[in-house]
Amino acid sequence: MFDIGFSELLVCGVVALVVIGPERLPKVARTLGVLFGRLQRYVTQVKADINREMDLAELGKVKTEFESAARSFQAGVQTQAGEMEREMREAQSSIELTLEAGTDRPTAGVTPVSTGGPSASDTSPQLELGIDEPPAAAAPRDKPTG
Repeated sequence: MFDIGFSELLVCGVVALVVIGPERLPKVARTLGVLFGRLQRYVTQVKADINREMDLAELGKVKTEFESAARSFQAGVQTQAGEMEREMREAQSSIELTLEAGTDRPTAGVTPVSTGGPSASDTSPQLELGIDEPPAAAAPRDKPTG
C-alpha cells in the first residue's frame, strides 16, 4: 500500500516520542492501533459488500438468462404442441371423411358377416376377411385325479 521502510518508521517513532512525550505515547499508540483496526474492519466490510453486490448482479444476469431460456423453451413447446394438435385435427378430419365415404359404397372383396352366426366378439378380423381358418376345437385336457 504505502512504500514505507523500517528507517522511515524509526524516524516517525522518534519524532512522535519527542512531540508527544514518553508519558502519553503509549495511550496515543493504543488509540492509533484501535483506529487502525476499525479502519481495517471498515475496509473489509466495504469489500465484502461490494463482492456481495457483484455476486447479486451476476446472479441477476444468470436469472434473466435462465428466464429467457425458459420462455423460449416454453414458446417452442407451445409451437410444437400447436402443430401436433393441428396435424391431429387434420388426420381426424381425413379419417372421418374416409369413413363417411366408405359407408356410402360397399367395399369390394369383403363378404358381410351374417347376423345368425357367431357375434363379432367371437370372430377374429382374419376370419371376417377370410384370411385364416378357425382353429379346431381343442380337446379337453384330462385333469389329474388327486
